[in-house]
Amino acid sequence: MRTLYLDAFSGISGDMFIGALLDLGVDFEQLQQELAKLGVNGYTLSQKREAKSSIYGTNFDVILPHEKDHGFVEDHHHHHHHGRHLQEILDLIAQSDLSEKVKANASAVFNEIAAAEAVVHHLPLSEVHFHEVGALDSIVDIVGCCIALEMLQVDTVKCSALADGSGFIQVAHGQMPVPVPAVMQMRVGTAIPIKARPEVHTELITPTGMGLVKVLVDDFGPLPETATPLQIGYGFGKRDTGGFNALRAILFEKKTKSACRN
Repeated sequence: MRTLYLDAFSGISGDMFIGALLDLGVDFEQLQQELAKLGVNGYTLSQKREAKSSIYGTNFDVILPHEKDHGFVEDHHHHHHHGRHLQEILDLIAQSDLSEKVKANASAVFNEIAAAEAVVHHLPLSEVHFHEVGALDSIVDIVGCCIALEMLQVDTVKCSALADGSGFIQVAHGQMPVPVPAVMQMRVGTAIPIKARPEVHTELITPTGMGLVKVLVDDFGPLPETATPLQIGYGFGKRDTGGFNALRAILFEKKTKSACRN
């Protein structure tokens, strides 16, 4: 039994999650080969081992061409041409040669995020779309995360309380409160614990991070006390939080009962 424990003291995003899994030893080339099964082009991946606060970890990034041109500004006129609707993304995943478990998990994460966005923006689910840059980024982060967990042979995922910042962030359409509305909406009907860090004035939990947590995490609480940690990885976040911005991932191996001696 392999358990992955996420220590989300600085929140969670898709790239932090994959960074932490790469830091735990997921093979970068193999991850790229698996992602190629989606048949989606137009991105390159980068993995850098670096130090923050003298602690080494992995910085994972999805690099997209034209990112500088349109940044994350949603342009409503081009929306329908360049965005990907939820169904297109689900079809893309379904038609790939990825494992059934990866397909099921990745599809469930997209459904969660889209359902939350539909409520927040008052749209039917069929009209929710991930705009061009965001779509590609989300596809790689979400599917990549599900692939990496399978590569690590993780049986269950547990997580600490999630930390988020507070206050507001500026987005293309004005201001958003933190936690951002889609993240808040994903809490509905769940008991996912989120602690506010008043000193951090930015979002720490992205909708992608929250969607991954909601689908993949079985249990929230303190670190398991009785399991044996095998390895610890750090995945770095991109935002400047004024503090150590990383997701710590701890891989545990539970001894089977037969191995225990009294």
